[in-house]
Amino acid sequence: MVATAAASSFFPVTSPSPDPGAKSTKLGSTNLGGTKSKSGSTLQVKANAQAPPKINGTSVGLAGHVESTKNGDDVPSAAPARTFINQLPDWSMLLAAITTIFLAAEKQWMMLDWKPKRNDVHVDPFGIGRIVQDGLVFRQNFPIRSYEIGADRTASIETFMNHLQETALNHVKSAGLLGDGFGSTPEMTKRNLIWVVTKMQVVIDRYPTWGDVVQVDTWVSASGKNGMRRDWIVRDSATGEILTRASSVWVMMNKVTRRLSKIPEEVRGEIEPYFLSYDPVVEEDGRKLTKLDDKTADFVRSGLTPRWSDLDINQHVNNVKYLGWILESAPLSILESYELASMTLEYRRECGKDSMLQSLTAVSAADIGHLGRSGGVECQHLLRLENGAEIVRGRTEWRPKHANNLGTMGELPEENA
Repeated sequence: MVATAAASSFFPVTSPSPDPGAKSTKLGSTNLGGTKSKSGSTLQVKANAQAPPKINGTSVGLAGHVESTKNGDDVPSAAPARTFINQLPDWSMLLAAITTIFLAAEKQWMMLDWKPKRNDVHVDPFGIGRIVQDGLVFRQNFPIRSYEIGADRTASIETFMNHLQETALNHVKSAGLLGDGFGSTPEMTKRNLIWVVTKMQVVIDRYPTWGDVVQVDTWVSASGKNGMRRDWIVRDSATGEILTRASSVWVMMNKVTRRLSKIPEEVRGEIEPYFLSYDPVVEEDGRKLTKLDDKTADFVRSGLTPRWSDLDINQHVNNVKYLGWILESAPLSILESYELASMTLEYRRECGKDSMLQSLTAVSAADIGHLGRSGGVECQHLLRLENGAEIVRGRTEWRPKHANNLGTMGELPEENA
């Protein structure tokens, strides 16, 4: 038989000697290892009295099963033929055991407190930051993401500004003073008061790149009778090198009337315990910012409009967006070969969602003929409504990006009509 021959090739056994006196029996539809014979066919086997075969020391057979011969005699049925199939172990039990072991191992793996060991893997476990230096300084770390870098492969100035704003808000939140406004304290919320920035000075010594982690420290101090000064220092968290310093002045405005307000005594009682007596990290720039117009500006960009996403929860344009609009009118020749080294911004009016704006830039006359040389460049800026009302005045200073870029620039392009 084919099945028997196949089985013997895997499990060689000695076949019992045929008994001449044994009687032939017919197996009609006998199940051989789960395979049924075709209808009407018979299989001739010989019954003998030999002991049933053993597999792994265990006797196998079909106890109590009988077949009828042609003569009508009932004789015990022979043990099933040894085949490869009916000698296999119970695979379902083996599979269940393997599955149980796998699930148990997976559970143990998931419970492990695994942490990456590679130094070049940056995880963001920094959370909301923490209070340091006797509760007066707030510190938070930021990894530089791929979407926060620009064409120079370094973090953009907008990225820095967003980090400054984020730490300022988290500082208020960590101190337990955050109301439902943008940085407003509970007493400010009761009186519909919000903070607005009036002046910002930023000095950038070096821009981080993708994958760097920066550490931002911020604190607040008094500024006159009705103002507050907030300072920031941005460092490379790995080396401690100072990357950026910034100082700003804030005043209060009524959220309903949109008018400036004095600091109520109740609000003063909330914030003064957190004031730190410290000199500004950026020396005050007392130079007056120039007011530009169509005649004094070298470049004008019109048709700037706020989008809904440019508004903050106080329903006015975020101050970081103003910076982006200011640089819209900066000449491409400067943006390509220079990097922003410092800036001073004076905020004069807020901007709403229905405003139409113009951005004006003038390059200092002394610098126009020096573009592309080793010296820096200074620009004056104005962001205004189309009716002439001033939004922001500014001054920026630029330094050459790389030594191999020097001398590649030509004259400033003509203003587009």
